[in-house]
Amino acid sequence: MRALRARAPAKLNLGLFIGPVRAGDGRHELLSVMQSLSLADELTLEPLAGAGEDELSCPGLAGPATENLAGRALAEFRRRTGWQEGPVRLRIEKRVPVAAGLAGGSADAAAALRLARAASGLGDEELLAEIAAAIGADVPAQLSPGRWLASGAGERLSALAPPDEPLAVLLLPDAGELSTAAVYAEADRLGLPRTLEQIQALRGQLERALAGGRALPAERALLANDLQPAALSLRPHIAGALEQALAAGAEHALLCGSGPTVAALFAGERCAERLAAAAASLGARRPAPIACAPVRAGFAAPEEVDAPPGASQSSAALKGQP
Repeated sequence: MRALRARAPAKLNLGLFIGPVRAGDGRHELLSVMQSLSLADELTLEPLAGAGEDELSCPGLAGPATENLAGRALAEFRRRTGWQEGPVRLRIEKRVPVAAGLAGGSADAAAALRLARAASGLGDEELLAEIAAAIGADVPAQLSPGRWLASGAGERLSALAPPDEPLAVLLLPDAGELSTAAVYAEADRLGLPRTLEQIQALRGQLERALAGGRALPAERALLANDLQPAALSLRPHIAGALEQALAAGAEHALLCGSGPTVAALFAGERCAERLAAAAASLGARRPAPIACAPVRAGFAAPEEVDAPPGASQSSAALKGQP
């Protein structure tokens, strides 16, 4: 087995609408355009010498490795496929902020599944989709990064044409983290979920609004994030970041997923120049803004790399600390 590397792009919700809780699994129905971004973690899967357990290396990310979604994805892939290859190490170089509403952990899990399939030759798209859906709502769309219309609890996907119009994104990270579960709980408390009928009507509107590769829907209500009021309730200072984005010249500013990151959107001609001017005007902001753009299919395909020196040496097992 050769070492393999893949990128794990962050995800931006261009519109996020939540519905009622499903009786079967306790998850909310949702509808969202999920757009993969050029901001990405980098994962490497490399062989380890001898016998033993798979290992995970993710510097700077605290907590048991078994709580890392990528580690869970690798373990579940082995269980479901019966992959008996010797132990491997999964290394994650984090670039996507953690607990920021950008689905960095979900992207890592999806990349781990892509790497495991490429390394083993086992599993098909249907199996990977099943594993991804069981791990989290944002994972299925990240198996093949691009632009998807996600529904159900994220497991039902319809491919959307990639944007043919220029689109640039400036992310305004927050110094803190925000729990997705806490934001959803606050949304329920505030009575924000829509009815299933409303969700179904919005689906048709989104499909029509983005037909033909439009970068953004003309009707800005379709860019709404139903979790934004809940996140603002928990972290009122997010309103300041939204104001900063608009004051810097963004056409639209919205919360990323469950937050607390804010996305400033720039579309159309000279959008890159306008983004650069906005980034310069916010240069003193901390954490610093992150400029990125949409990515198309193929961006995150696994590729062979030379294993780094010491790849056969043991680090932290999946049952231990990263």
